[in-house]
Amino acid sequence: MPDIQLTIPYTHCTFEELSSEDRILVEKAQDACKTAYAPYSHFCVGAAIALNNGEIICGSNQENAAYPSGTCAERCAMFYANAQHPQATPITIAIAACNTAGDFSSFPITPCGACRQVLLESEIRYKQPLRIILYGVKSIYILKSVRSLLPFQFDSSAL
Repeated sequence: MPDIQLTIPYTHCTFEELSSEDRILVEKAQDACKTAYAPYSHFCVGAAIALNNGEIICGSNQENAAYPSGTCAERCAMFYANAQHPQATPITIAIAACNTAGDFSSFPITPCGACRQVLLESEIRYKQPLRIILYGVKSIYILKSVRSLLPFQFDSSAL
């Protein structure tokens, strides 16, 4: 039986190489890290979503001593965007992370599996790819679609 290799396309860049719109979105994600409630992990994550109506929706991780009761920044932002702007299509999400001292991650962090599934559902709901900007101080990754992060996705076709 043959081994098959899966490759994931993404762009690697620095902050300075981003467009002005993408820099603003990353800065909003960085600012959102300041609203994180992370007393257990001390890992503050911020997400900022650009909608096609011009709005930018931010969210941050909110931990809870009963760990499953907390939520990640990506889901916090996406659920708010979907609830408050259900007709607006999410275009791009930027994600940043820092420690409680405010030092940002050197390299990009990626969404957890649950967030990947939620972001994929957004692509399905709005019938449009969601660009993802993963911020790190030393490098940034840009993906054209959530499907790049979740190549063997679970969707309604499996039901």
